[in-house]
Amino acid sequence: MRVCFVSRRYFPAISGMSVYAHNLITQLAAMGHDVVMVSQYREDAAGVGIYGGGPPPTVPGVEVHGLRSVGEERASCSAPADFERDLAELVDAVCAAHEHAPFDVVHAQYAYPTGLAAMEASRRLGVPNVVSIQGGDGHWVGSCCATHKAAMEAVLGGAMRLLIGSRSFAREVHDNHGTPLDRFTIVPGAVDTSRFTPSGEPGALGAPPRLLFHGRVDRRKGALDFLDAAAAIRAERPVQVVVSGIGPDLEAARERAEALALPVKFTGYAPYDAAPAVYWLGDVFVSPTHAEGFSNTILEAMASGLPVVSCHAVGVVDCLRDGENGLLVPVADHAALVGALRRILDDEALRRRIAATALGEARTVYAWPAVARQIAGVYEDVAREPVTDGWSAHYDPSARTLADADLSCRFRSAPHLL
Repeated sequence: MRVCFVSRRYFPAISGMSVYAHNLITQLAAMGHDVVMVSQYREDAAGVGIYGGGPPPTVPGVEVHGLRSVGEERASCSAPADFERDLAELVDAVCAAHEHAPFDVVHAQYAYPTGLAAMEASRRLGVPNVVSIQGGDGHWVGSCCATHKAAMEAVLGGAMRLLIGSRSFAREVHDNHGTPLDRFTIVPGAVDTSRFTPSGEPGALGAPPRLLFHGRVDRRKGALDFLDAAAAIRAERPVQVVVSGIGPDLEAARERAEALALPVKFTGYAPYDAAPAVYWLGDVFVSPTHAEGFSNTILEAMASGLPVVSCHAVGVVDCLRDGENGLLVPVADHAALVGALRRILDDEALRRRIAATALGEARTVYAWPAVARQIAGVYEDVAREPVTDGWSAHYDPSARTLADADLSCRFRSAPHLL
């Protein structure tokens, strides 16, 4: 099949979306599909400082088109982000690539703006569409303003297939948007187990033990909660504290560490090729995230042989079971998080058992080849169905410009949080 994959972020921008996109398109290409990726990117200082940025690199076996998010970059000049402009350019890029060689399916990662763009291209071209619902789609997009509410109604009600990473996340989207649960096809997150491997015996501790946070440095991912808990542990015993990554709260994290008098090794931006070695910097992976669609970093830590301490959060409870393959605490519960860290450091038998169980599941349940085959099966199913366009009654991208938008939306000034 000829597949057009539309992504909101790809490398060199570091995010779970980048990791997911990379693994999916390379797996599809390895399966013999003709894959074209159209990816947005930012090149302004503000965008690059939060995620990293610049045009996407070449991907062996995949045709890659980078599309600069000029409308989104307006926010760095104190103007409202023009998502409508970027969306229109995405549609034009997909249509141009289709004209060169027709697509069999258009698959978007993230509902807005990329999902809506894929659906509009689908409507114009008569090509079936698939949309993957990701974190912000369920957690906050749509509750922010009238414009995004209408856009989310169009995508959630009109996409020919909605893929989502977990049942708990599907329930959250249902609760927030009223989307019937039978609209969703559950496709779990996955990890490249040939890339992410243990550096030593799973569950072993160094002297002193090393607590690792890796991912987007964002308070919504629990970055500040991690520092607070690590400081409490370090007051009791020697530990090393490592924070890997960049993000919207990196400076706030540095300030929190300084206020806590907590020595922290901030390792900064880590390209994906260097990510396996990042996990080798830790003995315990700590991810006190408030909510996920499905956590790539948790799966990577599992595959790297690290015991994981996380939260009873959407998108986490679908892959971690407390006391079996990880330790889970309530979201934003400082005392519980400190207690779980004590337990994982003190109970060697528990720590080793959890790490070994998680490693086994990463290799058997969450390996990429099986997940890619499931997604390819969705493509084959949807390709036999007629394209529908009734969703445009909720939101017609061809008739929308910035002048029509609800500019009270907080994402117009902070589009990186979308």
